[in-house]
Amino acid sequence: MTRPLHVLIVGGGVAALEATLALRALAEDRVDIELMAPDTEFVYRPMAVAQPFEHGDVRRFPLARLVELAGGRLSPGTLAGLDLDARRAETADGKLLDWDVVLIALGARMREGVGGGLTFRGPDDSAALRELVDDAAAGRVRSLMFALPTLAAWPLPLYELALMTKVRLEDTGATAVSVDIVTPEGQPLGLFGHEASESIRALLETRGIGLRTDTTPVVFRNGALLVVPGRAIRADRVVSLPLPEGRLIPGMPDAGRGFVRTDQHGRVEGRDDVYAAGDITTFPLKQGGIATQQADTAAASIAARAGAPVRARPFRPVLRGLLLTGLSPRFLSASLLDDTSEVDTEALWWPPAKIVGRYLSPFLAEHMGLSAEPPPHALAATPLDVDVELEWDQGDWTRLGSKPH
Repeated sequence: MTRPLHVLIVGGGVAALEATLALRALAEDRVDIELMAPDTEFVYRPMAVAQPFEHGDVRRFPLARLVELAGGRLSPGTLAGLDLDARRAETADGKLLDWDVVLIALGARMREGVGGGLTFRGPDDSAALRELVDDAAAGRVRSLMFALPTLAAWPLPLYELALMTKVRLEDTGATAVSVDIVTPEGQPLGLFGHEASESIRALLETRGIGLRTDTTPVVFRNGALLVVPGRAIRADRVVSLPLPEGRLIPGMPDAGRGFVRTDQHGRVEGRDDVYAAGDITTFPLKQGGIATQQADTAAASIAARAGAPVRARPFRPVLRGLLLTGLSPRFLSASLLDDTSEVDTEALWWPPAKIVGRYLSPFLAEHMGLSAEPPPHALAATPLDVDVELEWDQGDWTRLGSKPH
């Protein structure tokens, strides 16, 4: 091309920033990166689970400055629609943005989990959860139920909330308060494999947290959690996680419920100028680390299209999760291709962040003052260094919600 490839990234979250960093690193000056988002801040949300217990804070960064440092520029705006034939995006205030390639990284909306309970969505619900735990510590609540609404929800934060709640109650002497987890999973955090699941089961047992698997919570009312299958479970209070919901974008192909279907390189419906990454895609796991890997995959394909000496490689997901327990954390890692997994109290990647992104993690670590030098035992943060081909079948990924390990 005689001019840089103009790439419009729609979104201001994890996938959008990772894609910006990856594109600049891979394609250098072959791309002109414009990021459109309505937000003025990038909010690092994973530590929200620790906020009610004063074990961590939600960090906020000026989005425009981060985008600039990442090698792009921010155009404030809310996406109203796309004209794929004209390669044009329209904002809610009528502004038109042209592009050569567009990457949709808007994320998903979050709606109520278990009706009648407290749905913990993030920072805005920290005060409510803190009040609930304080009530339990004061003897006004005798039983707490942590309920995963469906397998479509990312389960790890639910276990963190239950574990940290139990530690806080024991620290205050409220040892008689029962804490239980109800989940449709076959095994606790079974997505991370058998070894990790057994480790988490033992941890829950040691902490005195009850566990009921293969059980889907429906609604909480009149002091009882209705579940399927089985009878209602008595409880004073219920805490659940939100359900992800897609976003209907005028002009964008919809695979159902506002989610976007992509191929193995992140392309939408086989086009080489429309991509999607992150929670808005039909990939069943809605998790920050997975979103960064999708963004890297799309960025590599776009960089190759821009003429960079980069090999476009298919999406090969590796699941990584840092489980906060109130005491020693657990690092969990699992390949979703061959079911290999690992669990440790020592860091399995570096920087040891909640969201693992090949470019985003060290980028944020630098601005948060963390060391960039990995310890000898830490693993590389990216799956792109492993040259393994994967026969793509988007529909097959639905097995992640229920497959045995």
